[in-house]
Amino acid sequence: MKRDMKTMLVTCMCAVLSVGLQAQNQAGYPITPVPFTATHVSGGFWKQRLDACRDVTIPLAFSKCEESGRYENFVRAQHPCDTFTVGGFSFDDTDVYKTIEGASYLLQTYPDKKLESYIDSVLNIVAKAQEPDGYLYTARTMNPKHPHAWAGSKRWEKVEELSHEFYNLGHMIEGAVAHYQATGKRNFLDIAIRYADCVCKAIGPDEGQLVRVPGHQIAEMALAKLYLVTGDKKYLDEAKFFLDKRGYTSRKDAYSQAHKPVVQQDEAVGHAVRATYMYSGMADVAALTGDTAYVHAIDRIWDNIVGKKLYLTGGIGATAHGEAFGANYELPNATAYCETCAAIGNVYVNHRLFLFHGDAKYYDVLERSLYNGVLSGISLDGGRFFYPNPLESAGGYERKAWFGCACCPSNLCRFLPSVPGYMYATRGDSLYVNLFMEGTSEIQVGKRKISIRQQTAYPFDGNIRLTLQKGSGEFVWKVRVPGWTRGEVVPGGLYRFADGKQTSYSVKVNGEKVEGSIEKGYFSISRRWKKGDVVEVSFDMTPRLVLADEKVEADRGMLAIERGPLVYCAEWCDNQGIDLFSVLLPRKPKLEIMDEKAPGGAQMISAGVQTLSYDAEGKLHASDAVLKLIPYYAWANRGEGKMMVWLPYEAGAVHLGPALGVGTNEFLDK
Repeated sequence: MKRDMKTMLVTCMCAVLSVGLQAQNQAGYPITPVPFTATHVSGGFWKQRLDACRDVTIPLAFSKCEESGRYENFVRAQHPCDTFTVGGFSFDDTDVYKTIEGASYLLQTYPDKKLESYIDSVLNIVAKAQEPDGYLYTARTMNPKHPHAWAGSKRWEKVEELSHEFYNLGHMIEGAVAHYQATGKRNFLDIAIRYADCVCKAIGPDEGQLVRVPGHQIAEMALAKLYLVTGDKKYLDEAKFFLDKRGYTSRKDAYSQAHKPVVQQDEAVGHAVRATYMYSGMADVAALTGDTAYVHAIDRIWDNIVGKKLYLTGGIGATAHGEAFGANYELPNATAYCETCAAIGNVYVNHRLFLFHGDAKYYDVLERSLYNGVLSGISLDGGRFFYPNPLESAGGYERKAWFGCACCPSNLCRFLPSVPGYMYATRGDSLYVNLFMEGTSEIQVGKRKISIRQQTAYPFDGNIRLTLQKGSGEFVWKVRVPGWTRGEVVPGGLYRFADGKQTSYSVKVNGEKVEGSIEKGYFSISRRWKKGDVVEVSFDMTPRLVLADEKVEADRGMLAIERGPLVYCAEWCDNQGIDLFSVLLPRKPKLEIMDEKAPGGAQMISAGVQTLSYDAEGKLHASDAVLKLIPYYAWANRGEGKMMVWLPYEAGAVHLGPALGVGTNEFLDK
């Protein structure tokens, strides 16, 4: 039976290889994602973001790689010298790999010979830095006698700590596969294969090999991807080795998710990015091997995250100390870390769990993280970034064009172009409609090829129109009905709506309302479809008030405001003359959608409030005011100043007195 399962998974893998990178990465899962290459985003919210990524973000990242010496590191590695000073971070190579990965995704949807030629010129430099046995790690190679302080005196010595040799490998593979998929060229892929072979030869269970696991995970899911591309099972075996040996080496701390064997873990702990990359790798390996123990462990950890450690914005990782998860219900606002990379990792994990279980609850978390936790990390013009993403600021917090530790900008380069690949998925004769954005998609559903045009102003409007432009036959449309329109903020009950409102949704086929029930968060429509059929979905986007679980100390006596998938915040520049830290909401605030537009095009929301202050005699004074709110992702695009997501409705929660000296990004000057 186990052999039959493996045969089936490999067969699925081979079939998926032909449809693109996104699906390729997920091969072996019961549900198959429709790759981003099958969708052309033609307008609306996401076209603006994708255009900014293509025109600004990725060119900026390439220029910063050159300006900051990332390319020079590879040049130096070609001619090692005892006098070279190795500075920066031990993982600086990955910024080059990640930017090439993002640019390669662009090449798959927007062919560009000039960009392709530029990438080849960079890869020429990278290739010459590789050692004869495949090792490529400039932090050591440019000055082997005096390598980076984190590198250790010899290969792999500090790989479980700070050398990041396996982390570099992981991002190299991810970039190389994307480049191969985009161009058909093997120049980057062969570099990655040689380095992977070097690692597989040195690290493993056999006599003469070292037993090591990655200090920073990502190699696990990258090696699974390399297995899919090459068919060489040693890469999948190496990925599983890295997972199965975790907790059995000298490193046994929770910060590295090494306190227990991975299959015994049941709580999200330690460095948030490393954790989510590990969970994603576990899912990929489980899909390809049939090891269900991995899946059960991720399920338990997911329950812990969404029930006790998830910010309203979908961000994760509460503390700057170690860029880590905090304790259960430890979710401070002004000092929230919520690294942009961690939000991306949260998307990865939830997507993979959906591919296993087919439950929309994972997409409810994914969507929340995407629109709030991820997009807050990049400016509207695509040229400035946040590393952490607090939910409150006293000012002094601004986006930057680059960081010394630039993992977040380069990670956005590779993530954003892939977002259309999260829209649709298939399983047999069922088509899952998961995300809503303007565009046209070519999709294989069962034995039939169809073309769908999606028209919508989502996330600013809850109306979606889906037209079958090509294809016919009997199959099932499974349209996700988001939890927020069904009365659920997030699965698990960490947050709940506090206004008692009943929101609704409707589904029409060819203008006629369709009745049905929700199963696992999906409204299913089964019929014999023909060209020209139209499905119209409408979600009620009434602004809602949100309360956190009482166990979340930071949010007691506070309310937050949402509309659709967007969390809102109050920012200083829309509220001149109001000290945001003096604002008190009434117990039942009246929320109104304004005609006035926020940066990026969303409608503002207004709320009648009071502002509290002390008069000359020290008596508390209250004044009426109108507070304006904008989507959280759009804050900090107009200069520095105060911002709040959670707003007091109890007087004791108001920040009266001097502004708190928190919510700054001083610690980023590493």
